[in-house]
Amino acid sequence: MADFLSSHQGISIAAQKFVLRNVGLTDRSVIQTVAFLGTMPNLHELEIVDSRHQGVGYFHGIPHISSNIQVLTIRNVSNDQFYAFSDLATAAALVTNITRLTVENAKVYLVPCPFAMQFISLQYLDFSVNLLIDLSLDHSLCEGSWPKLQTLNVSQNSLKQIQVAARSAARLSHLSSLDLSQNNFEAMPDSCVWPKGLRYLNISSSKLDRITSCIPQSLEVLDVSNNNLQAFGLSLPHLRELYIQRNKLAALPDALLIPSVRVINIQRNHIFEFSEVQLGDFSALERLDARENSFQCGCEFLAFVHSHAKVSQLCVGWPKGYLCDAPDYIRGKEVGAAQLKLIDCHFASVMASICLVLLLSFLGAAFLCYKLHAIWYMKMIWAWLQAKRKPRSVPTRDICYDAFVSYSERDSDWVENIMVPELEQASPPFRLCLHKRDFMPGKWIVDNIMDSMEKSLKTLFVLSEHFVQSEWCKYELEFSHFRLFDEHHDAVILILLEPIPSRTIPKRFCRLRKLMNTKTYLEWPRDEEQEPLFWFNLKTAIKC
Repeated sequence: MADFLSSHQGISIAAQKFVLRNVGLTDRSVIQTVAFLGTMPNLHELEIVDSRHQGVGYFHGIPHISSNIQVLTIRNVSNDQFYAFSDLATAAALVTNITRLTVENAKVYLVPCPFAMQFISLQYLDFSVNLLIDLSLDHSLCEGSWPKLQTLNVSQNSLKQIQVAARSAARLSHLSSLDLSQNNFEAMPDSCVWPKGLRYLNISSSKLDRITSCIPQSLEVLDVSNNNLQAFGLSLPHLRELYIQRNKLAALPDALLIPSVRVINIQRNHIFEFSEVQLGDFSALERLDARENSFQCGCEFLAFVHSHAKVSQLCVGWPKGYLCDAPDYIRGKEVGAAQLKLIDCHFASVMASICLVLLLSFLGAAFLCYKLHAIWYMKMIWAWLQAKRKPRSVPTRDICYDAFVSYSERDSDWVENIMVPELEQASPPFRLCLHKRDFMPGKWIVDNIMDSMEKSLKTLFVLSEHFVQSEWCKYELEFSHFRLFDEHHDAVILILLEPIPSRTIPKRFCRLRKLMNTKTYLEWPRDEEQEPLFWFNLKTAIKC
């Protein structure tokens, strides 16, 4: 560096920007550089990047030159003795004309207050990626320092308390833009003191899980992206741009709280959907960036986005950046092209239609069952299956009755008052099984019928018009027919109590018709003189 300066001594250069890159500086070479720059009357920007400084900042004998430099950038400059650096009082006269100062990644931990007061023209200050803490920032932004500063960037330092940063910045009466991003702030208090004219605030990537009314209401641009926020409930009437991407919000902010907002970036949150009402409340909204959210593509949401052209005009990155996360069968599809199943959107109508079809089918089936006597046939199949599970023959010791009597309740007077006394009082007496008297209480009636018939040697059917109308008489007749085929045992005795016209016998009584056509039956006589012969024949049939 010294060789370059000596070789160009006395040469006036008309350059407007001078860059020092990858150079080694000492306190002495800095003094020589300043003297050299004094020979460049048109120079207004100086940049020192990726360099190394060996010294402590004692610039004794530095020339008092008239400098036109307005933009000074010091980036990625290292110094192993930064902790012993001087207060730079010897260089105070050189900074009065600077309007933009960037000192990035240079291990700055403090700017002495007297030195800061010398930047009387400075409007832009960037101290990002340094070692400032709350106390040193408070000292560096002392009362009277940086009198014309409008933009301050202290991102990626070691600040912890946002209220201290706010109070320090409040001393800068002209400050309108403040970047506090990438600092690990602790919990935000409910109130803070900020510069009255602050319009832009960046507190992104600061590990905040809640923002409070500490945020000033004067803001027009707020960046709180890449934090852990789950809700946004601040009232910011003048806010025009809100950057809240990479958080955990489940819904758009309330439009009533930010009525003037024009730009919202809410990428990579947990937004499920937004509705026509929500977007309609943002009367000034011009651009919405909601890409990479977990959209639940429900009926109302899809109906809204499909029917409103405003959505595609308003949403940044539409349609590729807006994908469905649910339901599963359309996951990964673009919201603008997704289609749901009919039942998902018209569940009540579909279910009502299904229920109506089922009801009509049930009624139709019931009508057919009634006309075709299907229920009766199913009952008989069940009874037959039950009978099949029992032994084919009953041991003699289990026979309890000489005859089981099957009759209609309407014929009970003749059975109980005439036939039963005649048979049970005979000599020897017959043992008869009557459902009214001998069925076991609490047992299923079909089981009672089957058990009673199996424990009886014979089955007497008292036939009448009432008989063919009785449901249980049908079971008894059918089961007796099962015994005839399964056990090859003809145990049926038919007693015709009254003439039965064939037209009155239901078609499903085909077995009864067959029995009456192929089997001899006893007919109750109308002539009393023939009754003894009837009883004789009946007793004989039971004994056989």
